[in-house]
Amino acid sequence: MTGFLTLLYKELLRFWKVGFQTIAAPVVSALLYLLIFSHVLEGRVQVYQGISYAVFLIPGLVMMAMMQNAFANTSSSMIQSKVSGNIVFLLLSPLTYLEIFLAYILASIARGFLVGIGVYLAAWLFFEIPSFRPVWAFLFAVTGSALLGALGVIAGIWADKFDQLAAFQNFIILPLTFLSGVFYSIHSLPVAWAFLSYLNPFFYLIDGFRYGFFGVSDISPYLSLLVVTVCFSALSMLTIAILRSGYKLRH
Repeated sequence: MTGFLTLLYKELLRFWKVGFQTIAAPVVSALLYLLIFSHVLEGRVQVYQGISYAVFLIPGLVMMAMMQNAFANTSSSMIQSKVSGNIVFLLLSPLTYLEIFLAYILASIARGFLVGIGVYLAAWLFFEIPSFRPVWAFLFAVTGSALLGALGVIAGIWADKFDQLAAFQNFIILPLTFLSGVFYSIHSLPVAWAFLSYLNPFFYLIDGFRYGFFGVSDISPYLSLLVVTVCFSALSMLTIAILRSGYKLRH
């Protein structure tokens, strides 16, 4: 396990050394969303009975920050290794593809958790946040970070330069995140838009994670966990297959 632990340590150290950029900055961004939307819409929107709109936003913003940073961690690491050329040392190592994959995923989960905890604690200073079923919140936090971490590996392998990676994040990750129910309940949408939300796997992450705080959700948390688990399993197999094939890694 020495090689696996070394790679994991390297990935953890990579974002920890620039924690002001990789951890503190996302926390500030999430708080700005919370302050702006709660100030504008507080008192005008109430999604769940007895829960203010500002408190309703917090779980969604926590999960959104976790997902975006889990994706950023693996995708940036992979493309930096490709651009600098040190990816060859990883490919020549005796590590299995599964060990490489797990090291990247665990590091992305760690970064996602640090950012998520930071957003939660900062919001806790201003609002009283319930925690109804913390086990559910933990399960969706792990699977959500892992899912976006796997997607980040794929994006990092596919992209040949940072512009392509930015396009992937701006045109795929960002729209799916903002249209996942972070700022609203799916029941407030027209039928057509609600149907499209059901096709968005990020919706199940947000809704299931919110269930861990309030004990209520738009759909069954068991269904959400099933969808997220299936998506992560499929992405994991795809990522390992891409690593094994050497697509855009071996020239």
